[in-house]
Parts: sequence; structure tokens; C-alpha cells
Amino acid sequence: MKNKRKFERALNIIRASFSPVPLMLFKNLVFLRLPAEWTSTAADLEGQLAGRTLQPCGPFEMSSRGWLPVTSGGRLLHTVNQHHMIALGENQKLLPGSIIRQVAQERAEIQAKEQGFPVGRRQMRDLRARVADELRARALTRRRITRAWIDPQGGWFAVDAAGINRAETVVETLGDTLGSFAPLAIETERSPHAAMTSWLLRGEAPARFSIDDDLELQTSDKSKTIIRYTRHPLDGKEIHAHLASGKYPTRLGLTWNDRVSFVLTDKLQVKRLEFLEMSKDRVVLRCGA
Repeated sequence: MKNKRKFERALNIIRASFSPVPLMLFKNLVFLRLPAEWTSTAADLEGQLAGRTLQPCGPFEMSSRGWLPVTSGGRLLHTVNQHHMIALGENQKLLPGSIIRQVAQERAEIQAKEQGFPVGRRQMRDLRARVADELRARALTRRRITRAWIDPQGGWFAVDAAGINRAETVVETLGDTLGSFAPLAIETERSPHAAMTSWLLRGEAPARFSIDDDLELQTSDKSKTIIRYTRHPLDGKEIHAHLASGKYPTRLGLTWNDRVSFVLTDKLQVKRLEFLEMSKDRVVLRCGA
């Protein structure tokens, strides 16, 4: 029950704290616990972020990472009611290996004609390296932004990421920026599988949460067969039969307080986050217009 209250409070804080920031910035969330020794003040944190702002890729670099203002024209650290938001930017040059091979092959054919014999393996390797360096300097750059939320009082750190790998990139970069940063995974007394199974069997989630119509079940045998329900009632005998046969939930659609809908995974990650009040407001505005 303690962990349920913590998770509910986390979603409540997200809804209340970032009202000055466009909430559609958040699509997915990976939750972690701040390390117990976290003592950084807002001023200290913003100063350290300023020491590693996002820079353009160098001529021979394929990527660069650094911190950006959370909103256009804003600050590196957006703070509301002692809750912080930060944004990690990553510049990635677009240079497919197929392009390097194609250009290198074209040049190898020209070189073979000039020297009177085919290009050897070593020559080809050197040629590809020169082509890669040349194209890298002229390659187009794609920018990716990942935002994170910090709740020092509640001890939460959440990353707007679809998977743990992206969240780990933010954690790693923040650790390099601060000198040390090691958030902890969430630990619960009851497994997410068991909790979601119990909710489905009872037909109700914990207080202020309601079950939606999205579900993913997986078998426990070696086949790992997956059954997905989308926009489908989850209170029927069919669902109960699947659960009784040993299948367990890996994803379950939930709504908190009729305000925030999302899909909860067995890794305690939040997917397809949607703020319903904002959606209703946009509909009203369109109708009024």
C-alpha cells in the first residue's frame, strides 16, 4: 500500500507541478529514486548544467551531448514549487554505412583504372576510412531532446523515455555533469505482475485509479506467447480464463483520478502518457473557435 501511495503521489505531482510547461512534452516515463545523498540546490544544479551545454558536433565527431533550456528561451533548470525539469540534447550525425560503402566503391573503381589493377583489401580499408572522414564533416545532424523531472523532497527522478536505455543515457550524462549520480530502481513488496493480476480479477485498481481497455498478457512457458487487447473490455470471463491458465499481465491501461491516462508495464514504466484535462480543454477551444 505504501508503494501504491508513492506511485499515485508521483503522478499527482507531475500533473500539478508542470502546469506552466506544455504537458504534451511528456509521452513516457521511467521512474527512479533519487540517491539518499542528493543535496544539490537549484542554483548549484543550474550552475553545473551550464558547464556542459549542448555543443555542435566537431568535424570528426558523430555525436555530442549536453543540456538545453527546457523551453524555448527558458533556463537550463525549470523550477516550480521546488520541482525541477531538465532537458538533455543530443546531436547525432546521419551517415549510413551504406553511403560510405557506395562512395568508397565508386572511388575504388576509378583508382583501379588509374593504377591498372584492382584495389586490394588494405587499399579499400584506407579508402573507406578517408571517405568516412570526408563525409562525416559534411553530414546532416539530427537533434534529439529528452526531458527529466526531479523531485528532491519526494525523492523521485523520472525521465521522459520509452525505454530504460534512453533513461540510462540521461543518468550517465547527469552523472558526468555532477561528478556522481546514481539513482536507484524502484523496489516494491509485491511484483507488478501480481498486482496487475489482482486488479484484473477484482475488476478495480487501487483508490483513485481505474482500469482502462488496454492489456497485454504473456504466457509463462518458453514460447512467451503474447496476447494484446486494445480498446477491449477487460472485465469478461475471457480475461479471467487467461489469468487462470497462468498468463500474466505485462502492460495494463490505467487512468488516475480521471485526469491522467497511461499504460503501466511490468517494469514499472509508464507508456502513452496523456493528460485528459488538457485534451478536453483543447476540444473546448476548438469548438469555441
